[in-house]
Amino acid sequence: MGRYSPPAETEQIAATLRKAAAALRDADVPFALAAGVACWARGGPHPANDLDFAIREEDGGRALAALEDAGMRTERPPEGWLVKAFDGDVMIDLIWDFEGVGAPELLLDRAEVIPVESVEMKVLALEDVFVSRLCAMSEHHLDFSNPLANARALREQVDWDDVRRRTACSPYAVGFLAMLEALGVIAAAGAGAHGSGATLPDPGHHDAHAHVRVVGGA
Repeated sequence: MGRYSPPAETEQIAATLRKAAAALRDADVPFALAAGVACWARGGPHPANDLDFAIREEDGGRALAALEDAGMRTERPPEGWLVKAFDGDVMIDLIWDFEGVGAPELLLDRAEVIPVESVEMKVLALEDVFVSRLCAMSEHHLDFSNPLANARALREQVDWDDVRRRTACSPYAVGFLAMLEALGVIAAAGAGAHGSGATLPDPGHHDAHAHVRVVGGA
């Protein structure tokens, strides 16, 4: 059999990830992979065309300058909780305000260093990724498909009881976790240290490695 070659889109995303991580590291900007790319780094669905990095707000200007020096186009959107860079068709979000997870410094402290695309870098804890995504859900932004794909792919790696506890104030998060239980993706609350659904049937599950992009979180 011939050597496997990843799709061009995946190759471009991986190249941009390495390029951005190197630029931020050279500029001494602390960062961690966040949202969908953090899930991908641990075996979840691959990103489609954008990458999310967690940084501190005070490092936003330095981070943009580093990516600009690396040949990327940069942008300061009006939202006030992120800045952006563009490397061809790939968009990079540099985010410092995540819902429900505390200050960026705490997120970066909890992040784990793992090899991603053969480069060691910090990746947000999966519990923080899911908590942030679920706490960001609202009546006007309610999409379960992407976090569901990541939950199926990564369910054994997540402490679901911790996610439940930290998202209990959100009716949308409660509904999402109840849906995971009903689908057999995870066990009921308190069923184990990680609430894992590893031994449960998953009637809705067809392909745990389906490629889905997660926007702004898990």
